Amino acid sequence: VQLQASGGGLVQAGGSLRLSCAASGKIFRINVMGWYRQAPGKERELVATVTSGATTNYADSVKGRFTISRDSAKNTVYLQMNSLKPEDTAVYYCNAAGITWSGRYESELWGQGTLVTVSS
Repeated sequence: VQLQASGGGLVQAGGSLRLSCAASGKIFRINVMGWYRQAPGKERELVATVTSGATTNYADSVKGRFTISRDSAKNTVYLQMNSLKPEDTAVYYCNAAGITWSGRYESELWGQGTLVTVSS
């Protein structure tokens, strides 16, 4: 099982970007999918998560601006980012937790990261 993220890039402050992350493999279930980010010189932090039951959780810094969603049939999670600010600049990593696949269980997987740069 692998996670493949895409959608990062350079955008001006106030703009929007949409990140996608698809899990590949014969997946039966993923409990939680989410996005984390790591800015230069800072620790990785939670951005947003969504459970298999569609319950969402957001960092306070992105509430009202970012929307997380998932397509469980496609094992894909999305992050719609609006009203972007320079402080949103970071490498964004997708995460999957509680993965059941091909009769096996994986507690957690990380994608490779995609860079989001917001210019002022």
